[in-house]
Amino acid sequence: MENLKDYLEANKDKYLNQLLEFLKIPSISADSAYKNDVARTAEFVAGNLRDAGIENVEICPTEGHPIVYGDKIINKNLPTVLVYGHYDVQPPDPLDLWDSPPFEPVIKDEKIYARGASDDKGQAFMHIKAVENMLANDALPCNVKFMIEGEEEVGSMNLYPFCEANKEKLACDVILISDTSMIANDTPSITTGLRGLAYMEVEVTGPNRDLHSGVYGGAVGNPVNILSKMIASLQDENNHITIPGFYDDVEVVSVEERKAMNEAPFDVNNYKNGLEVKEIHGEKGYTTLERTSIRPTLDVNGIWGGYIGEGAKTVLPSKAYAKISMRLVPHQNSDKISELFKKHFESLAPESVQVNVTAHHGGEPVVTPTDSLEFKAASMAVEKTYGKKPIPQRSGGSIPIVPFFEKVLGVKTVLLGFGLDSDNIHSPNEKYGLFNFYKGIETIPYFFKYYTELKQG
Repeated sequence: MENLKDYLEANKDKYLNQLLEFLKIPSISADSAYKNDVARTAEFVAGNLRDAGIENVEICPTEGHPIVYGDKIINKNLPTVLVYGHYDVQPPDPLDLWDSPPFEPVIKDEKIYARGASDDKGQAFMHIKAVENMLANDALPCNVKFMIEGEEEVGSMNLYPFCEANKEKLACDVILISDTSMIANDTPSITTGLRGLAYMEVEVTGPNRDLHSGVYGGAVGNPVNILSKMIASLQDENNHITIPGFYDDVEVVSVEERKAMNEAPFDVNNYKNGLEVKEIHGEKGYTTLERTSIRPTLDVNGIWGGYIGEGAKTVLPSKAYAKISMRLVPHQNSDKISELFKKHFESLAPESVQVNVTAHHGGEPVVTPTDSLEFKAASMAVEKTYGKKPIPQRSGGSIPIVPFFEKVLGVKTVLLGFGLDSDNIHSPNEKYGLFNFYKGIETIPYFFKYYTELKQG
């Protein structure tokens, strides 16, 4: 293992330059205009897997963007680790809030600034380089498979049938994912839970065309006004979601677990200062750490309608739109919540408008065990390289494929992320620390080592 550390040190610049090339490709899965760039990114991933020594590398076509697969089977009697990641990224909008172009990565203050730096190109790339290190030093202790997809940011819809159709190819003992974060560089943690997701789009239609707001204002329902009122009614004065039945299946977390959760290092003033807000905001009766992990939420992700160009145009718009996401907690079901939302939102509309509700992608919440061999191996690996035992922590984010993996492949997942909550994922000026990138490459081989030893008894 000491050879691996020396090898990493000798190859740091090479790995960094390769990552920068990876980040330059605008692999935006949500925008069809970038289809060729997404395909080019899949080629980049496949090439790096081959260069690392991975065999049977394939770019597997789907009805959407391709999935990259590869493996290295050294002994069928040894355990197999399946590494999952994604090479697609979120749209970079709003571009004017970036300090540097999102697909022209820059290094500043020991951090890489670019779209996808942390989510998930930088973290997925760590695994390729970690396995490359192990293979170069004859130190891979078990079998490894890679499955890196191009549609995670749009719901992974084509990954589901791919997994169903390729159970034998993907057969493994554990799935390893780095698409999560740690508490801090000096306070390592391992994610043990993820919230689910129900993502909706709503359309409110009033008159059959945009109208002059002076001639018709006050006599015709304004879809933007009405949509705003409908959305506002979805939460009460305590920021409690008002959709009937929404909380019926929400997991009741014990007082003991809530107490342990709030013992994690957290400075509310630093939190506010980092976001430049005067006060925190959320559901009454819960702390910030609880609100972002064990409580469901409802947020407007975008809202538009009418005239938004420069200057003034006195128009009463014909239509208004919003995109709304709900983060879910254990025992909630995304399909059920989507139906509850649709039924309730339609009931809020006055007769002066028509409402159309569309459910986009969703995913189920998951909690991973902390008493498994997989978690113990991850904990040992982090403690080895960070010098501290990691804190188990539930995350507020969603990785919809995780519960599906357990259902279809019958194995548990380890969420061994090396990012930070301050990495600005999905936001302008996304970044990923050089410390985190290199520490991930250093730590991942120890997971392979300890997991293999524990698995073999």
